Amino acid sequence: MDRTSSVRPLLAPPLTSTLDTQSEQFTQNRADMLEQIGVHDELLQMAAGGGGEQRMARHRSRGKLPIRERIANVIDPDTPFLEITPLAGYGSQYALGGGMVCGIGVIAGTECVIMGNDPTVAAGALTPYAAKKWMRALEISRDNRMPYVSFVESAGGDLRPPGGGGDKELSEEENPHGAIGSAVNPQHFAETGRFFYEMTELSKLRIPTVCVVFGSSTAGGAYQPGMSDYNIFIKEQSFAFLAGPPLVMMATGEMADAETIGGAQKHAEVSGLAEYLAEDEMDALRLCREVVSHLNWRKPDAEPTLEGDEPAHDPEELLGLVSRDLRQPVDVRDVISRVVDGSRFEEFKPRFGTSMVCGWASIHGFPVGVLGNNGVIYPDSAQKAAHFIQLCNKIDIPLVFFQNITGFMVGTEFESDGIIKKGSQMINAVTNSAVPHLTVTIGSSYGAGTYGMSGRAFGNRFTFTWPTAKIAVMGPKQIAGVMSLVRRGQAARTGEEFDEEADAEIVAAHEAMHDEGSLALRATGAISDDGIIDPRDTRTVLGLSLSVVRNRPIEGATEYGVFRL
Repeated sequence: MDRTSSVRPLLAPPLTSTLDTQSEQFTQNRADMLEQIGVHDELLQMAAGGGGEQRMARHRSRGKLPIRERIANVIDPDTPFLEITPLAGYGSQYALGGGMVCGIGVIAGTECVIMGNDPTVAAGALTPYAAKKWMRALEISRDNRMPYVSFVESAGGDLRPPGGGGDKELSEEENPHGAIGSAVNPQHFAETGRFFYEMTELSKLRIPTVCVVFGSSTAGGAYQPGMSDYNIFIKEQSFAFLAGPPLVMMATGEMADAETIGGAQKHAEVSGLAEYLAEDEMDALRLCREVVSHLNWRKPDAEPTLEGDEPAHDPEELLGLVSRDLRQPVDVRDVISRVVDGSRFEEFKPRFGTSMVCGWASIHGFPVGVLGNNGVIYPDSAQKAAHFIQLCNKIDIPLVFFQNITGFMVGTEFESDGIIKKGSQMINAVTNSAVPHLTVTIGSSYGAGTYGMSGRAFGNRFTFTWPTAKIAVMGPKQIAGVMSLVRRGQAARTGEEFDEEADAEIVAAHEAMHDEGSLALRATGAISDDGIIDPRDTRTVLGLSLSVVRNRPIEGATEYGVFRL
Protein backbone atom coordinates (compact mmCIF):
# COMPACT_ATOMS: atom_id res chain seq x y z
CA MET A 1 0.00 0.00 0.00
CA ASP A 2 1.23 3.52 -0.81
CA ARG A 3 2.26 5.21 2.45
CA THR A 4 0.45 8.42 1.51
CA SER A 5 -2.84 6.53 1.46
CA SER A 6 -2.51 5.76 5.18
CA VAL A 7 -1.75 9.37 6.16
CA ARG A 8 -4.81 11.19 7.45
CA PRO A 9 -5.41 14.78 8.55
CA LEU A 10 -5.79 15.87 12.16
CA LEU A 11 -9.20 17.53 12.15
CA ALA A 12 -8.24 20.48 14.32
CA PRO A 13 -8.17 24.18 13.48
CA PRO A 14 -4.88 26.08 13.21
CA LEU A 15 -4.04 28.28 16.16
CA THR A 16 -4.29 32.01 15.65
CA SER A 17 -1.49 34.26 16.87
CA THR A 18 -1.58 37.71 18.42
CA LEU A 19 2.21 38.01 18.49
CA ASP A 20 3.31 41.53 17.49
CA THR A 21 6.56 41.01 15.60
CA GLN A 22 6.96 44.77 15.17
CA SER A 23 6.91 45.58 18.88
CA GLU A 24 9.91 46.89 20.77
CA GLN A 25 9.72 43.91 23.17
CA PHE A 26 9.82 41.37 20.32
CA THR A 27 12.79 43.14 18.73
CA GLN A 28 14.70 43.18 22.02
CA ASN A 29 13.87 39.55 22.77
CA ARG A 30 15.05 38.52 19.32
CA ALA A 31 18.35 40.40 19.67
CA ASP A 32 18.94 38.87 23.12
CA MET A 33 18.15 35.36 21.87
CA LEU A 34 20.49 35.72 18.88
CA GLU A 35 23.23 36.89 21.23
CA GLN A 36 22.74 33.79 23.42
CA ILE A 37 22.67 31.53 20.37
CA GLY A 38 25.93 33.14 19.22
CA VAL A 39 27.58 32.25 22.53
CA HIS A 40 26.25 28.70 22.24
CA ASP A 41 27.55 28.33 18.67
CA GLU A 42 30.97 29.59 19.74
CA LEU A 43 31.07 26.99 22.51
CA LEU A 44 30.06 24.25 20.06
CA GLN A 45 33.01 25.23 17.88
CA MET A 46 35.30 24.97 20.90
CA ALA A 47 33.92 21.53 21.78
CA ALA A 48 34.46 20.36 18.19
CA GLY A 49 38.13 21.35 18.57
CA GLY A 50 38.63 18.51 21.07
CA GLY A 51 42.00 18.74 22.79
CA GLY A 52 43.09 21.77 20.78
CA GLU A 53 44.87 22.50 17.49
CA GLN A 54 48.21 20.95 18.46
CA ARG A 55 46.73 17.63 19.60
CA MET A 56 44.34 17.53 16.65
CA ALA A 57 47.24 18.09 14.23
CA ARG A 58 49.27 15.31 15.90
CA HIS A 59 46.25 12.99 15.67
CA ARG A 60 45.86 13.68 11.94
CA SER A 61 49.60 13.25 11.35
CA ARG A 62 49.16 9.62 12.41
CA GLY A 63 46.65 9.07 9.62
CA LYS A 64 43.67 9.18 11.98
CA LEU A 65 40.34 10.91 11.57
CA PRO A 66 38.93 13.11 14.38
CA ILE A 67 35.93 11.56 16.13
CA ARG A 68 33.36 13.78 14.44
CA GLU A 69 34.75 12.89 10.99
CA ARG A 70 34.55 9.20 11.89
CA ILE A 71 30.87 9.66 12.72
CA ALA A 72 30.23 11.74 9.58
CA ASN A 73 31.69 8.95 7.44
CA VAL A 74 29.71 6.12 9.06
CA ILE A 75 26.23 7.64 8.89
CA ASP A 76 24.20 7.64 5.70
CA PRO A 77 24.85 10.57 3.32
CA ASP A 78 22.67 13.63 3.82
CA THR A 79 21.25 12.38 7.11
CA PRO A 80 21.41 14.32 10.39
CA PHE A 81 23.37 13.49 13.52
CA LEU A 82 21.55 14.52 16.71
CA GLU A 83 24.40 15.11 19.14
CA ILE A 84 23.61 14.68 22.83
CA THR A 85 25.07 17.06 25.47
CA PRO A 86 27.83 18.47 23.23
CA LEU A 87 28.73 21.05 25.93
CA ALA A 88 29.26 18.56 28.77
CA GLY A 89 31.80 19.93 31.22
CA TYR A 90 31.00 23.59 30.52
CA GLY A 91 32.51 25.70 33.28
CA SER A 92 34.46 22.80 34.75
CA GLN A 93 38.19 22.19 34.67
CA TYR A 94 37.74 19.47 32.06
CA ALA A 95 37.74 19.86 28.28
CA LEU A 96 34.47 21.15 26.85
CA GLY A 97 32.54 18.13 25.62
CA GLY A 98 34.03 15.85 28.26
CA GLY A 99 36.32 13.98 25.86
CA MET A 100 33.45 12.04 24.27
CA VAL A 101 30.90 12.49 21.50
CA CYS A 102 27.55 10.73 21.56
CA GLY A 103 24.35 11.06 19.63
CA ILE A 104 21.91 9.47 17.21
CA GLY A 105 22.55 8.85 13.53
CA VAL A 106 21.30 6.65 10.70
CA ILE A 107 23.66 3.86 9.61
CA ALA A 108 22.61 1.69 6.65
CA GLY A 109 19.04 2.90 7.06
CA THR A 110 18.97 2.07 10.79
CA GLU A 111 18.77 4.62 13.61
CA CYS A 112 21.64 3.93 16.00
CA VAL A 113 23.11 5.41 19.16
CA ILE A 114 26.74 6.29 18.41
CA MET A 115 29.29 6.87 21.16
CA GLY A 116 32.93 7.74 20.49
CA ASN A 117 35.94 8.62 22.63
CA ASP A 118 37.82 11.73 21.56
CA PRO A 119 41.47 10.60 21.66
CA THR A 120 42.70 14.20 21.39
CA VAL A 121 41.39 14.78 24.94
CA ALA A 122 43.54 13.00 27.54
CA ALA A 123 44.00 10.05 25.12
CA GLY A 124 40.27 9.33 25.37
CA ALA A 125 40.47 8.70 29.13
CA LEU A 126 37.15 8.48 30.96
CA THR A 127 36.68 11.77 32.79
CA PRO A 128 33.65 12.12 35.12
CA TYR A 129 31.85 13.91 32.29
CA ALA A 130 32.68 11.23 29.73
CA ALA A 131 31.43 8.55 32.14
CA LYS A 132 28.09 10.32 32.68
CA LYS A 133 27.75 10.98 28.97
CA TRP A 134 28.47 7.31 28.21
CA MET A 135 25.77 6.26 30.66
CA ARG A 136 23.32 8.56 28.91
CA ALA A 137 24.15 6.99 25.53
CA LEU A 138 23.52 3.52 26.95
CA GLU A 139 20.26 4.72 28.51
CA ILE A 140 19.01 6.07 25.17
CA SER A 141 19.86 2.78 23.48
CA ARG A 142 18.08 0.71 26.13
CA ASP A 143 14.99 2.90 26.59
CA ASN A 144 14.38 3.27 22.85
CA ARG A 145 15.63 -0.20 21.80
CA MET A 146 18.22 1.06 19.33
CA PRO A 147 21.45 -0.58 18.15
CA TYR A 148 24.48 0.76 20.01
CA VAL A 149 27.67 1.57 18.09
CA SER A 150 30.86 2.51 19.95
CA PHE A 151 34.02 4.02 18.48
CA VAL A 152 36.70 3.17 21.01
CA GLU A 153 40.09 4.78 21.45
CA SER A 154 40.56 5.14 25.17
CA ALA A 155 43.32 5.02 27.75
CA GLY A 156 40.72 3.77 30.27
CA GLY A 157 39.97 5.54 33.52
CA ASP A 158 41.30 9.06 34.05
CA LEU A 159 44.14 8.44 36.50
CA ARG A 160 45.30 12.06 36.69
CA PRO A 161 45.41 13.44 40.25
CA PRO A 162 43.88 16.81 41.12
CA GLY A 163 45.95 19.40 39.30
CA GLY A 164 46.93 16.91 36.62
CA GLY A 165 44.37 18.13 34.14
CA GLY A 166 40.99 17.85 35.81
CA ASP A 167 41.56 20.62 38.35
CA LYS A 168 43.86 22.99 36.47
CA GLU A 169 42.95 26.65 36.12
CA LEU A 170 41.55 27.37 32.66
CA SER A 171 43.05 30.15 30.59
CA GLU A 172 40.92 32.96 29.18
CA GLU A 173 41.20 31.29 25.76
CA GLU A 174 39.94 27.99 27.17
CA ASN A 175 37.13 29.66 29.13
CA PRO A 176 36.27 32.90 27.27
CA HIS A 177 32.91 33.38 29.00
CA GLY A 178 34.25 33.03 32.55
CA ALA A 179 32.02 30.06 33.32
CA ILE A 180 32.29 28.39 36.69
CA GLY A 181 31.28 25.08 38.09
CA SER A 182 28.95 22.63 36.39
CA ALA A 183 28.93 19.92 38.99
CA VAL A 184 29.70 16.35 37.99
CA ASN A 185 31.81 14.88 40.75
CA PRO A 186 34.05 11.83 40.43
CA GLN A 187 32.64 8.71 42.06
CA HIS A 188 34.42 6.47 44.49
CA PHE A 189 35.85 3.54 42.53
CA ALA A 190 33.52 1.15 44.36
CA GLU A 191 30.57 2.85 42.62
CA THR A 192 32.03 2.63 39.12
CA GLY A 193 31.63 0.13 36.31
CA ARG A 194 27.89 0.38 35.77
CA PHE A 195 28.45 1.17 32.08
CA PHE A 196 29.89 -2.33 31.56
CA TYR A 197 26.79 -3.81 33.17
CA GLU A 198 24.59 -1.69 30.93
CA MET A 199 26.55 -2.64 27.80
CA THR A 200 26.29 -6.37 28.32
CA GLU A 201 22.65 -6.05 29.35
CA LEU A 202 21.84 -4.49 25.97
CA SER A 203 22.87 -7.76 24.35
CA LYS A 204 20.64 -9.70 26.76
CA LEU A 205 17.76 -7.41 25.72
CA ARG A 206 18.46 -8.32 22.07
CA ILE A 207 19.75 -4.81 21.31
CA PRO A 208 22.83 -5.23 19.07
CA THR A 209 26.16 -3.70 20.13
CA VAL A 210 28.86 -2.98 17.54
CA CYS A 211 32.35 -1.80 18.51
CA VAL A 212 35.02 -0.31 16.23
CA VAL A 213 38.43 -0.05 17.91
CA PHE A 214 40.38 2.84 16.37
CA GLY A 215 43.45 2.84 18.60
CA SER A 216 44.52 1.83 22.06
CA SER A 217 41.75 0.25 24.12
CA THR A 218 43.32 -0.18 27.52
CA ALA A 219 42.15 -1.52 30.89
CA GLY A 220 38.51 -0.45 31.26
CA GLY A 221 38.58 0.59 27.61
CA ALA A 222 39.32 -3.02 26.64
CA TYR A 223 36.05 -4.22 28.14
CA GLN A 224 34.10 -2.22 25.55
CA PRO A 225 35.02 -4.63 22.74
CA GLY A 226 35.00 -7.45 25.28
CA MET A 227 31.29 -6.87 25.95
CA SER A 228 30.18 -6.06 22.41
CA ASP A 229 28.40 -8.39 19.97
CA TYR A 230 30.57 -7.41 16.99
CA ASN A 231 34.15 -6.09 16.97
CA ILE A 232 36.05 -4.42 14.14
CA PHE A 233 39.80 -3.83 14.56
CA ILE A 234 42.20 -1.93 12.29
CA LYS A 235 45.48 -3.49 11.19
CA GLU A 236 48.55 -2.01 12.92
CA GLN A 237 46.36 0.64 14.60
CA SER A 238 44.00 -1.07 17.04
CA PHE A 239 45.24 -2.43 20.37
CA ALA A 240 43.24 -4.00 23.19
CA PHE A 241 44.75 -5.18 26.44
CA LEU A 242 43.98 -5.11 30.14
CA ALA A 243 47.53 -3.83 30.70
CA GLY A 244 49.79 -2.08 28.22
CA PRO A 245 53.57 -2.56 27.99
CA PRO A 246 54.48 -0.38 31.04
CA LEU A 247 52.06 -2.12 33.42
CA VAL A 248 52.92 -5.58 32.08
CA MET A 249 56.57 -4.78 32.78
CA MET A 250 55.76 -3.56 36.30
CA ALA A 251 53.41 -6.46 37.13
CA THR A 252 55.20 -9.42 35.55
CA GLY A 253 58.62 -8.31 34.38
CA GLU A 254 57.71 -9.26 30.80
CA MET A 255 59.01 -6.92 28.10
CA ALA A 256 56.75 -6.82 25.05
CA ASP A 257 55.48 -4.18 22.66
CA ALA A 258 51.82 -3.22 22.21
CA GLU A 259 51.40 -5.21 18.98
CA THR A 260 52.69 -8.39 20.61
CA ILE A 261 50.49 -8.03 23.69
CA GLY A 262 47.23 -7.06 22.02
CA GLY A 263 47.50 -5.93 18.41
CA ALA A 264 44.67 -6.09 15.91
CA GLN A 265 46.05 -9.05 13.97
CA LYS A 266 46.54 -11.06 17.14
CA HIS A 267 42.94 -10.48 18.20
CA ALA A 268 41.63 -11.33 14.71
CA GLU A 269 43.74 -14.49 14.26
CA VAL A 270 44.66 -15.76 17.75
CA SER A 271 42.47 -14.54 20.62
CA GLY A 272 39.27 -14.24 18.57
CA LEU A 273 38.29 -10.91 20.13
CA ALA A 274 37.95 -9.28 16.69
CA GLU A 275 35.44 -10.53 14.14
CA TYR A 276 36.69 -8.23 11.37
CA LEU A 277 40.16 -6.89 10.50
CA ALA A 278 40.12 -3.62 8.55
CA GLU A 279 42.93 -2.22 6.44
CA ASP A 280 42.40 1.38 7.59
CA GLU A 281 39.83 3.65 9.25
CA MET A 282 37.63 4.08 6.18
CA ASP A 283 37.62 0.31 5.67
CA ALA A 284 36.60 -0.11 9.32
CA LEU A 285 33.71 2.32 8.84
CA ARG A 286 32.65 0.41 5.71
CA LEU A 287 32.64 -2.82 7.73
CA CYS A 288 30.62 -1.13 10.48
CA ARG A 289 27.98 -0.14 7.94
CA GLU A 290 27.92 -3.70 6.58
CA VAL A 291 27.41 -5.15 10.06
CA VAL A 292 24.53 -2.78 10.84
CA SER A 293 22.96 -3.58 7.46
CA HIS A 294 22.66 -7.30 8.35
CA LEU A 295 21.11 -6.78 11.79
CA ASN A 296 17.60 -7.16 10.37
CA TRP A 297 16.52 -4.27 12.59
CA ARG A 298 12.84 -3.42 12.27
CA LYS A 299 10.95 -0.49 13.78
CA PRO A 300 7.54 -1.65 15.00
CA ASP A 301 5.74 1.57 14.09
CA ALA A 302 8.01 3.52 11.80
CA GLU A 303 5.87 5.72 9.58
CA PRO A 304 4.07 8.96 10.47
CA THR A 305 0.30 8.60 10.43
CA LEU A 306 -0.79 12.26 10.12
CA GLU A 307 -0.13 15.02 7.63
CA GLY A 308 3.27 16.57 8.34
CA ASP A 309 3.02 19.98 6.70
CA GLU A 310 5.00 22.99 7.92
CA PRO A 311 3.50 25.26 10.61
CA ALA A 312 1.25 28.06 9.38
CA HIS A 313 3.20 30.48 11.61
CA ASP A 314 6.89 31.15 10.97
CA PRO A 315 9.28 29.28 13.35
CA GLU A 316 11.74 32.15 12.86
CA GLU A 317 9.43 34.17 15.14
CA LEU A 318 10.27 31.86 18.07
CA LEU A 319 13.39 34.00 18.50
CA GLY A 320 11.34 36.94 19.80
CA LEU A 321 8.99 35.16 22.20
CA VAL A 322 10.97 34.78 25.42
CA SER A 323 12.51 37.70 27.28
CA ARG A 324 15.76 37.57 29.25
CA ASP A 325 13.51 38.68 32.10
CA LEU A 326 11.53 35.49 32.52
CA ARG A 327 8.89 37.35 34.51
CA GLN A 328 7.53 38.62 31.19
CA PRO A 329 4.55 36.44 30.18
CA VAL A 330 4.67 34.15 27.14
CA ASP A 331 1.58 32.57 25.61
CA VAL A 332 2.73 28.98 25.09
CA ARG A 333 0.25 28.69 22.20
CA ASP A 334 2.62 30.96 20.27
CA VAL A 335 5.32 28.31 20.75
CA ILE A 336 3.02 25.39 19.89
CA SER A 337 1.72 27.09 16.73
CA ARG A 338 5.29 27.46 15.39
CA VAL A 339 6.29 23.85 16.09
CA VAL A 340 3.34 21.57 15.24
CA ASP A 341 2.14 20.52 11.79
CA GLY A 342 0.02 23.16 10.08
CA SER A 343 -0.21 24.94 13.46
CA ARG A 344 -3.20 22.63 14.07
CA PHE A 345 -4.06 22.13 17.74
CA GLU A 346 -7.11 20.53 19.31
CA GLU A 347 -7.15 22.15 22.72
CA PHE A 348 -8.42 20.12 25.69
CA LYS A 349 -10.62 21.88 28.29
CA PRO A 350 -9.68 25.38 27.07
CA ARG A 351 -11.98 27.08 29.63
CA PHE A 352 -10.88 25.09 32.67
CA GLY A 353 -7.53 25.36 34.45
CA THR A 354 -6.44 27.97 31.93
CA SER A 355 -2.85 28.31 33.18
CA MET A 356 -2.21 24.81 31.79
CA VAL A 357 -2.57 24.45 28.01
CA CYS A 358 -3.20 20.86 26.86
CA GLY A 359 -4.17 19.42 23.51
CA TRP A 360 -3.49 17.15 20.58
CA ALA A 361 -1.31 17.91 17.55
CA SER A 362 1.29 16.28 15.33
CA ILE A 363 4.96 16.96 14.60
CA HIS A 364 6.36 15.74 11.26
CA GLY A 365 3.30 13.53 11.04
CA PHE A 366 3.76 11.88 14.44
CA PRO A 367 0.74 12.35 16.77
CA VAL A 368 1.51 13.96 20.15
CA GLY A 369 -0.21 15.25 23.23
CA VAL A 370 1.12 18.68 24.23
CA LEU A 371 1.26 20.33 27.65
CA GLY A 372 2.48 23.89 28.14
CA ASN A 373 2.43 26.53 30.86
CA ASN A 374 0.68 29.90 30.77
CA GLY A 375 1.51 30.77 34.35
CA VAL A 376 1.74 29.08 37.72
CA ILE A 377 0.03 25.71 38.24
CA TYR A 378 -3.26 26.10 40.14
CA PRO A 379 -5.24 23.20 41.62
CA ASP A 380 -7.59 23.04 38.62
CA SER A 381 -4.63 23.23 36.22
CA ALA A 382 -3.02 20.25 37.93
CA GLN A 383 -6.25 18.24 37.73
CA LYS A 384 -6.61 19.06 34.06
CA ALA A 385 -3.03 17.98 33.31
CA ALA A 386 -3.41 14.69 35.20
CA HIS A 387 -6.63 13.92 33.28
CA PHE A 388 -4.98 14.75 29.93
CA ILE A 389 -1.91 12.61 30.62
CA GLN A 390 -4.14 9.64 31.41
CA LEU A 391 -6.09 10.12 28.18
CA CYS A 392 -2.88 10.14 26.11
CA ASN A 393 -1.78 6.93 27.80
CA LYS A 394 -5.12 5.33 26.94
CA ILE A 395 -4.52 5.96 23.23
CA ASP A 396 -0.72 5.39 23.19
CA ILE A 397 0.31 8.92 22.21
CA PRO A 398 3.69 10.43 23.24
CA LEU A 399 3.69 13.60 25.35
CA VAL A 400 5.56 16.84 24.64
CA PHE A 401 6.04 19.25 27.56
CA PHE A 402 6.90 22.93 27.02
CA GLN A 403 8.17 24.11 30.41
CA ASN A 404 7.90 27.73 31.50
CA ILE A 405 6.86 27.28 35.09
CA THR A 406 7.61 28.95 38.42
CA GLY A 407 5.89 26.18 40.40
CA PHE A 408 2.59 25.28 42.02
CA MET A 409 0.49 28.09 43.52
CA VAL A 410 0.90 28.65 47.26
CA GLY A 411 -1.17 30.37 49.94
CA THR A 412 -4.05 29.73 52.32
CA GLU A 413 -6.77 29.69 49.67
CA PHE A 414 -4.94 27.19 47.52
CA GLU A 415 -4.00 24.91 50.40
CA SER A 416 -7.71 24.80 51.22
CA ASP A 417 -8.43 23.94 47.59
CA GLY A 418 -6.07 20.94 47.87
CA ILE A 419 -3.02 22.14 45.94
CA ILE A 420 -0.89 19.41 47.56
CA LYS A 421 -3.38 16.65 46.65
CA LYS A 422 -4.07 17.92 43.15
CA GLY A 423 -0.45 18.71 42.45
CA SER A 424 0.42 15.20 43.59
CA GLN A 425 -2.21 13.80 41.23
CA MET A 426 -0.39 15.51 38.37
CA ILE A 427 3.02 14.25 39.49
CA ASN A 428 1.54 10.76 39.96
CA ALA A 429 0.23 10.86 36.37
CA VAL A 430 3.59 12.07 35.02
CA THR A 431 5.54 9.48 37.03
CA ASN A 432 3.44 6.49 36.02
CA SER A 433 2.82 7.53 32.43
CA ALA A 434 4.35 4.91 30.12
CA VAL A 435 4.26 6.75 26.78
CA PRO A 436 7.45 8.58 25.74
CA HIS A 437 7.95 12.04 27.24
CA LEU A 438 9.84 14.77 25.37
CA THR A 439 10.47 17.94 27.37
CA VAL A 440 11.63 21.35 26.15
CA THR A 441 12.38 24.03 28.75
CA ILE A 442 11.79 27.40 27.11
CA GLY A 443 11.93 29.67 30.19
CA SER A 444 11.62 29.08 33.93
CA SER A 445 11.64 25.60 35.42
CA TYR A 446 11.46 26.00 39.18
CA GLY A 447 10.71 23.78 42.14
CA ALA A 448 8.00 21.14 42.00
CA GLY A 449 6.81 22.72 38.76
CA THR A 450 9.84 21.05 37.16
CA TYR A 451 8.57 17.70 38.41
CA GLY A 452 4.95 18.23 37.39
CA MET A 453 6.06 19.20 33.88
CA SER A 454 8.19 16.06 33.49
CA GLY A 455 11.66 17.25 34.43
CA ARG A 456 14.76 15.23 33.58
CA ALA A 457 14.41 12.95 36.62
CA PHE A 458 10.99 11.69 35.50
CA GLY A 459 12.08 9.18 32.88
CA ASN A 460 11.97 11.46 29.84
CA ARG A 461 13.17 9.92 26.62
CA PHE A 462 14.70 13.31 25.76
CA THR A 463 15.05 16.69 27.50
CA PHE A 464 16.17 19.83 25.67
CA THR A 465 16.50 23.48 26.69
CA TRP A 466 16.37 26.82 24.96
CA PRO A 467 19.22 29.26 25.68
CA THR A 468 16.79 31.31 27.80
CA ALA A 469 15.99 28.46 30.21
CA LYS A 470 16.64 28.69 33.93
CA ILE A 471 16.30 25.63 36.16
CA ALA A 472 16.46 25.76 39.96
CA VAL A 473 14.71 24.88 43.22
CA MET A 474 13.06 28.31 43.02
CA GLY A 475 13.66 31.69 41.41
CA PRO A 476 16.93 33.44 42.40
CA LYS A 477 15.09 36.43 43.89
CA GLN A 478 12.89 34.11 45.97
CA ILE A 479 15.86 32.09 47.25
CA ALA A 480 17.73 35.23 48.29
CA GLY A 481 14.57 36.72 49.87
CA VAL A 482 13.77 33.58 51.87
CA MET A 483 17.30 33.45 53.27
CA SER A 484 17.02 37.13 54.22
CA LEU A 485 13.81 36.39 56.16
CA VAL A 486 15.59 33.51 57.93
CA ARG A 487 18.41 35.86 58.99
CA ARG A 488 15.89 38.41 60.23
CA GLY A 489 14.15 35.74 62.28
CA GLN A 490 17.43 34.59 63.82
CA ALA A 491 18.34 38.17 64.76
CA ALA A 492 14.91 38.71 66.34
CA ARG A 493 15.19 35.53 68.40
CA THR A 494 18.62 36.41 69.72
CA GLY A 495 17.88 40.11 70.26
CA GLU A 496 20.63 41.21 67.87
CA GLU A 497 20.36 44.36 65.80
CA PHE A 498 19.67 43.51 62.17
CA ASP A 499 22.15 45.11 59.74
CA GLU A 500 19.99 46.17 56.79
CA GLU A 501 22.92 47.34 54.65
CA ALA A 502 24.89 44.13 55.10
CA ASP A 503 21.79 42.05 54.44
CA ALA A 504 21.10 43.93 51.20
CA GLU A 505 24.62 43.11 50.01
CA ILE A 506 24.15 39.43 50.91
CA VAL A 507 20.78 39.34 49.13
CA ALA A 508 22.27 40.86 45.96
CA ALA A 509 25.23 38.45 46.02
CA HIS A 510 23.02 35.40 46.63
CA GLU A 511 20.58 36.43 43.92
CA ALA A 512 23.40 36.83 41.38
CA MET A 513 24.98 33.50 42.42
CA HIS A 514 21.73 31.55 42.16
CA ASP A 515 20.81 33.25 38.89
CA GLU A 516 24.13 32.17 37.36
CA GLY A 517 23.68 28.68 38.77
CA SER A 518 20.25 28.31 37.15
CA LEU A 519 21.37 29.09 33.59
CA ALA A 520 20.79 26.58 30.79
CA LEU A 521 24.54 26.37 30.16
CA ARG A 522 25.11 25.20 33.73
CA ALA A 523 22.48 22.47 33.38
CA THR A 524 23.83 21.26 30.06
CA GLY A 525 27.41 21.37 31.39
CA ALA A 526 26.39 19.01 34.17
CA ILE A 527 24.65 16.72 31.61
CA SER A 528 21.27 17.48 33.19
CA ASP A 529 19.67 17.76 29.76
CA ASP A 530 20.33 16.41 26.27
CA GLY A 531 21.48 19.74 24.94
CA ILE A 532 20.62 23.38 24.31
CA ILE A 533 18.82 23.92 21.01
CA ASP A 534 18.15 26.93 18.82
CA PRO A 535 14.39 27.63 19.21
CA ARG A 536 14.06 27.52 15.41
CA ASP A 537 15.26 23.90 15.48
CA THR A 538 12.66 22.78 18.03
CA ARG A 539 10.37 21.21 15.45
CA THR A 540 13.24 19.34 13.77
CA VAL A 541 14.73 18.09 17.03
CA LEU A 542 11.34 16.91 18.30
CA GLY A 543 10.64 15.24 14.95
CA LEU A 544 13.92 13.32 15.11
CA SER A 545 13.20 12.36 18.72
CA LEU A 546 9.69 11.17 17.87
CA SER A 547 11.13 8.96 15.15
CA VAL A 548 13.68 7.52 17.60
CA VAL A 549 11.12 6.64 20.29
CA ARG A 550 9.20 4.57 17.75
CA ASN A 551 11.99 1.99 17.68
CA ARG A 552 10.05 0.53 20.60
CA PRO A 553 6.28 -0.07 20.65
CA ILE A 554 4.43 2.87 22.23
CA GLU A 555 2.13 1.54 24.91
CA GLY A 556 0.40 3.64 27.56
CA ALA A 557 0.23 2.89 31.27
CA THR A 558 -2.25 0.28 32.46
CA GLU A 559 -2.13 1.30 36.12
CA TYR A 560 -1.18 4.20 38.37
CA GLY A 561 -0.34 4.76 41.99
CA VAL A 562 -3.10 5.78 44.42
CA PHE A 563 -4.60 9.15 43.49
CA ARG A 564 -5.70 11.19 46.51
CA LEU A 565 -9.18 12.28 45.41
